[in-house]
Amino acid sequence: MKQYTVAAKRIIFTINNDPSTDQRMQRICGTLASNGYKVVLVGRTMTRLPLPELPYPAFRLNSWLRKGPLSYAEFNIRLFWWLLFRKTDIICAIDLDTILPVYINSKWKNIVRVYDAHEYFSELKEVVRRPAIQKIWQRIESFSLQRFPLGYTVSQSIAEAFENRYGVRYTVIRNLPFRNKNEVPVTQRKKRFLYQGAINEGRGIEQLLEAMLTVPAELDLYGSGNRLDACKALCRSLGLQHKVFFHEPVPPETLRKLTPYYWAGINLVEPEGLNQLYSLANKFFDYIQAGIPQVTMNFPEYQRVQQEQPVGILLGSTRSAEIARALNHLLEDTVVYEQLTENCRHASKTYCWENEEKHLLAVYQKISDK
Repeated sequence: MKQYTVAAKRIIFTINNDPSTDQRMQRICGTLASNGYKVVLVGRTMTRLPLPELPYPAFRLNSWLRKGPLSYAEFNIRLFWWLLFRKTDIICAIDLDTILPVYINSKWKNIVRVYDAHEYFSELKEVVRRPAIQKIWQRIESFSLQRFPLGYTVSQSIAEAFENRYGVRYTVIRNLPFRNKNEVPVTQRKKRFLYQGAINEGRGIEQLLEAMLTVPAELDLYGSGNRLDACKALCRSLGLQHKVFFHEPVPPETLRKLTPYYWAGINLVEPEGLNQLYSLANKFFDYIQAGIPQVTMNFPEYQRVQQEQPVGILLGSTRSAEIARALNHLLEDTVVYEQLTENCRHASKTYCWENEEKHLLAVYQKISDK
């Protein structure tokens, strides 16, 4: 990998989640730190997991509140004061829920600001379903993005939407994992399905649980979120405790080792809001790197990959019957399953962070040269 020469530029990245479990930010910060940037990552305490050993400083801000609008306000106030007393050359806001403290501090200190959009935030399902809340986020988005000419996002669809709506041209830096060379033969895989990630609204978890009633296999879910308790209750009411298992979030490296032993991965998104429609989830590529097929959505970004290299079964909806058919197809059709597995092995050489990080370094090299 090319080593970029920089004059020890200092960058602070701000996230509204926990640095210990944010794989994307660990990759981004690790790449920049190894290429001469003085990187700092700041987020909030969301888990009991200890911070892993990282090649850069990471901080967690404690909050009294965990849910609701007041939790955003509290964290933004804490983040504003934390940033106020830190010296840096660049501040990068990760998503809309940290952008205002970054904007104010960058203006007061006259330093470069960057926006990294992991989501089309004003189009999140949980936002779209509440029109009054959506209007607030749309105003924040409209105000902020026009004042953040420098930025990047996770998919071509979101980049095009931002350009059409706000006139900003953002680079696409996809959320790709590192190469996972821990290949596991099909004969050593368990007839178990894997879901990893947030258990939130719009992820189709309830429909997945209902689908498992007619799928002769087991399901492991690793993650937490605002629908975790409700999904656990649904699991009990459906009598699925013997085949569906909820697990606490685990460190990314642990998950990387576990994933290749599963039969297939699951990536469900309900098509409510443009963020869901334009999504390109990190778990989609995690499954590719693990060499396992997956059941995912027939959305534009997944179609782009599928047209180049079929790696799974695309769903037209998150109806439980359709999910069940796809899962059972992977269990029963060995020819299709083995072909998808082979395709994943080939695709893993392309869709990896070792390739994508070059684009990230080019973005910050250009910013540093200004």
